[in-house]
Amino acid sequence: MAGASFILPKARPSGPPYFSRNQVANVMHQVAVLLELQGANVFRVRSYQNASRTLGSLTTDLGELIASGEIFGIKGIGKGLGSALTQSVQEGKWPSDWIDLHNSTPQGLIEMLGIPGLGPKRIKLMHDELGINSVASLKAAALDGQIAPMKGFGEKSQQRMLDGIELLSRFRARRRLDIGLKYGEAFTNKVAAIPGVIEATLAGSTRRRKETIGDLDVVVSVKQEDHESVANAILNLNGIADVKGAGDSKISLILDTSIFEEGFTVGHIDSNVLEAIGGDDYEQLESGGTIDAQVRLVPPHVAAFTLAYFTGSKEHNIAMRQRAISRGLRLNEFGLIPDSEAGDLKGMAAAKFSLAATSEKEIYAHLGMQWVTPELREDTGEVIAGELNQLPNLIEMSDIRGSLHNHTTLSDGEASLEEMADTAQKMGWNWLGLADHSPTLQIANGASAEDLLEQGNTIKKYNQQWQEQGKDFRLVHGVESDILAGGKLDHPDDVLSQLDYTVASVHAMGKWKARDEVQNTEELLQVIDHPATTILGHPTGRILQGRDGYEVDLLSVIEHMADHNDAGRLKAIELNASPYRLDLDWRLCKHAKGLGVPIIINPDAHSIRGLADITYGVMCARKGWLESGDVLNSLSGEDLMSRLHS
Repeated sequence: MAGASFILPKARPSGPPYFSRNQVANVMHQVAVLLELQGANVFRVRSYQNASRTLGSLTTDLGELIASGEIFGIKGIGKGLGSALTQSVQEGKWPSDWIDLHNSTPQGLIEMLGIPGLGPKRIKLMHDELGINSVASLKAAALDGQIAPMKGFGEKSQQRMLDGIELLSRFRARRRLDIGLKYGEAFTNKVAAIPGVIEATLAGSTRRRKETIGDLDVVVSVKQEDHESVANAILNLNGIADVKGAGDSKISLILDTSIFEEGFTVGHIDSNVLEAIGGDDYEQLESGGTIDAQVRLVPPHVAAFTLAYFTGSKEHNIAMRQRAISRGLRLNEFGLIPDSEAGDLKGMAAAKFSLAATSEKEIYAHLGMQWVTPELREDTGEVIAGELNQLPNLIEMSDIRGSLHNHTTLSDGEASLEEMADTAQKMGWNWLGLADHSPTLQIANGASAEDLLEQGNTIKKYNQQWQEQGKDFRLVHGVESDILAGGKLDHPDDVLSQLDYTVASVHAMGKWKARDEVQNTEELLQVIDHPATTILGHPTGRILQGRDGYEVDLLSVIEHMADHNDAGRLKAIELNASPYRLDLDWRLCKHAKGLGVPIIINPDAHSIRGLADITYGVMCARKGWLESGDVLNSLSGEDLMSRLHS
């Protein structure tokens, strides 16, 4: 139920079948839940639940089953439900009692269904006994201690509801980049495969690779004669939970997880992160989540302008429009139009006078600029740099030769040293750093000094073997050490001196968040001064959609690291590539680059799948103006070891 849209979908305009199997199954599930909220007979509720599951598992086309009458022969679909399904799919009309049920159920009760772990029975009970009819009134009652005394509830249930309300509010606000990309790429690929579509491109903040996104924007290039058929095909795609609107050039949709044909999973999440984002409750929300999408259908000669406009950002678009105005031009989603020719005309009427552009590069060229890659379009100097032909040669995935912050089964990873090394080699990397947790972080099963040094012996053995085999691969041995009081590290100096590097990280977030910026900054400066500290790990400790980072003056920290590097002591700052972190924030990457502080992009992998998170780090690095020479990941194994031991 989490994240589901309790709305009766609008009928598709293309004729029967007016609704997809997935839409009908979801609506029957909704009906079952709404009946339970209203205290309906348990057998009636169960019949809708069973019918929803049955439809959801069908492999035969629902439209064909209804057209042939075979729907009435399916177990659990009686005469009443079969007739309701027939009316819905063949006539595009939902049964009146289903409509009444949706209309008569207070919207606040439906919203409460999105709270993880809170089902219709408990919602009805709290509504009947306490008059709770919304998420807001539930929160107020819980804060006032009114829930705990109720029979079958208690203090734990009350606190769980408060935690669930907080998680739901964060979940609904924006989605992380990795989730947005999963939905966006799956949907765009389906649209691109429709006959008549010339090109379908994901736009918006997803294309700009923002760390979190609101909704999806897709620009579709299509000839006028194919417009109607393409629009109808989009409306009939699997994975659409609801159609919010379908006009001549814009289709607004709600997508759900059924868009993923191979199924949806959030993958392995390390315990520290999982705890911060809501644990199993978060996974429940995500598995039943939805995301809004807007599709813009435009003719080919307009597509480049529409793509540039809906890629944004708003600030970049304003800067570009000002540049166009200074040249006597109007820049909008329809074209780059000379004022002298268009006069008072607007929209597509004015677009017939537009300068021609079949790609975004031609738009920028018309304005005397280099093409600005989407990641940089945030009005942080890219317009001027584009005019001066000084845009950076941004880092690419092909520049990555390894990473240094990764975990194995020695601490809280789920893969062995050998499995991690094998995967890194298959990815084409030349080296892989292992930095398991130190003992203080008990939740992560931090490694003892003895186990850590034994891991080092194993690494030396494998490195010797690979060298003898002429294989260009090596393991680099480190540790992720907790930052302790006074800027101390979590292993004795004689242990740290036997390692290739140390990642110093904050994990005791309760203590660090309870202190002010001055105290936290001072402690980070102290740990940077420690001779063994090589890398400052996930510098703010933030978890996207989970928690804010602790208060710290990171500009001063980066400047302090720059002083060390100027003196020949390597002090690198991590861009943690986990999509849950993306910390260092891209907005500070450019500052570190300008001061000559090396950046290391690390996936913080806790599994072999986690190594692939490096891609999100590269996206963030590109957004932060980083080039290959700005990151340690681009070094060869030999050069890396020279830097680490200089």
